[in-house]
Amino acid sequence: MGAKPIVYVLSDSVGETAELVIKAGLSQFNNGEFKVHRIPYIEDKGTINESIQLAKEKNGIIGFTLVDPILRNYLNEQANIMNIEAIDIMGPMLSAMERVFEAAPRLEAGLVHKLDEDYFKRVEAIEFAVKYDDGRDSRGIARADIVLIGVSRTSKTPLSQYLAHKRLKVANVPIVPEVDPPEELFGVDSSKCIGLRISPEKLNEIRKERLKALGLGDQASYANIQRIHEEIEYFDKIVDKIGCEVIDVSNKAVEETANVIRQIIQK
Repeated sequence: MGAKPIVYVLSDSVGETAELVIKAGLSQFNNGEFKVHRIPYIEDKGTINESIQLAKEKNGIIGFTLVDPILRNYLNEQANIMNIEAIDIMGPMLSAMERVFEAAPRLEAGLVHKLDEDYFKRVEAIEFAVKYDDGRDSRGIARADIVLIGVSRTSKTPLSQYLAHKRLKVANVPIVPEVDPPEELFGVDSSKCIGLRISPEKLNEIRKERLKALGLGDQASYANIQRIHEEIEYFDKIVDKIGCEVIDVSNKAVEETANVIRQIIQK
């Protein structure tokens, strides 16, 4: 083959479904070296005529997803008249389903992309958890549904992500003796703040394992038991000042802690 063959992808929606199917087929030919030109949101016969003319001039083929039977039949008829190869991706499937289900299709374009509100809330919550992870932007504290606070290695980040999948916006703030917590932390409703407490022994064990995973020795102050006691004492002072609920996560899986948090928030 010389110049790259061209395929026109026509759709009454964005054309993503048609393009994915067409590209899957094209991967079996010419090392997948094809030009793909997408023509979305087709609503009239005029656009179909223009597309068929383009395909004729460029010696291309057409792949399409059109749920409107009038437009679908028109494209098939015109492509046949113009001797253009047109692949009807949706038509045969809709016809077969109509026979089997003994019901008419809804004939609404783009239904696969009309994602429900629940999906968007979940995505928004996940993005929120990433943006306001580990205290990187204290502005998230006021906007959050839940604010998690704890020393390092108390599962703040995985908890934030797990709760985000439950459509809850979570900010988390690390508590470190050398760093004053953000002022915003003391200005929010204490009922949406949750402190994550852990026993010094358990934290010491977790941090030693973390250092090993990083290829470091376990003698660093990060895993020093005296240092850990200092951090936890400082954490206790902060949660007392805020007046928030505290959960002991020493022997809890992320899912268990998340369920306790949700129960607290629902109260």
